Amino acid sequence: MKPNVLFIIDSFEQGGSERQALQLLRDLHHSGRCNMRLVCLQNKGTLRAEAEQLGIGEIHEYALTSFYDLNFLKQLRRLVRFVKQNEIDVVHTHCFYTNIFGMAGAFLAGVAARITSKGETDGFRTPMQKRAERFSFRLAHRVIANCLVVQHQLIREGVNPKRIIQHYNGLDLERMKVRSDLTREEARAMFGLPNDRRFVTIVANLRNPVKDHLMFLRAAASVRAAIPDAAFVIAGEGELMPSLRQLARALGIANDVHFIGRCDGVASLLFASDVGVLSSKAEGFANAILEYMASGLPVVSTDAGGVREAIIEGETGFIVPSGDDELMAERIIQVMRDNDKARAMGTLGKAIVAENFSSDRHLKNTLELYEELLATAKRVATHGRAEWQPNQ
Repeated sequence: MKPNVLFIIDSFEQGGSERQALQLLRDLHHSGRCNMRLVCLQNKGTLRAEAEQLGIGEIHEYALTSFYDLNFLKQLRRLVRFVKQNEIDVVHTHCFYTNIFGMAGAFLAGVAARITSKGETDGFRTPMQKRAERFSFRLAHRVIANCLVVQHQLIREGVNPKRIIQHYNGLDLERMKVRSDLTREEARAMFGLPNDRRFVTIVANLRNPVKDHLMFLRAAASVRAAIPDAAFVIAGEGELMPSLRQLARALGIANDVHFIGRCDGVASLLFASDVGVLSSKAEGFANAILEYMASGLPVVSTDAGGVREAIIEGETGFIVPSGDDELMAERIIQVMRDNDKARAMGTLGKAIVAENFSSDRHLKNTLELYEELLATAKRVATHGRAEWQPNQ
């Protein structure tokens, strides 16, 4: 009998955790091994249409205003009722807010397998928020860390190591393919980019200063001074765009930086690019790096989160200290001046992603986790013991 699995996501915005969650949900649904359901905290974002196309039933919204008001209790009661009515066996949450809300509801409903996810390192949460999330981890049977750096941080913060399991994000390699007859000129035209430039591209939302686009722009100014045909693409949307445009003007590179906003065709954009860059101050395991590598691009990234678990220094790209825009510029220039090295980096990176970070591997890991937790819960129920709280 197939388990009933409930995914809880924050919204349908084009964020990394949302895209990862919906990709995994789609893969689980198509596997035929689970009955999937989906709910959200915010019913907004362009990914909603993709979720609806799966045909997994109505997607309910549980709009929160705070963790400390009557509305939270009202929404929690609604979630508990939904879980019980739909006989949910697994509740799987995917980010900070859903971890707290979802684990509270799943615990109260007595769900057999409760799974949270952690995909970020220091730099995102206040001490109070960290305490609240640690409480949600105590209600969970497993906490999925998306890289070793996050796993080690969780242990340092007091989460029981036996509750933690490390699963890398999975990339849908089919999504990163472009049609065989697409030329780079055509790909650039799709985004309004000129054909006589080489493009250094960053894909990251413009909502959170932790992505440090300021560093990227400072490095871009140095690269432009050394590489006359270099140009730069910033793909992402958010309220920081006006200030970034202003900095580009101040640095004298406004005509060299292309702000293309939200990008639905990441594969085509990266096909049109020459170098992929990440400038974050903090990360978990950045999906953008996997996308760059899968597209055959050399990568220059700050040393944030699990970057070193993906990039092989000097072989698939370069890693620089956070905030060091001068060294970032030097590495980008180095790559752009050695075409043979850049191609070799891209080829090796593409092979590494296919072997270690595919969505197929992520699906396999997730199904095995569900089976393990549900089998343990069944054994406990058979022996008539108190509610299962493994590995305390």
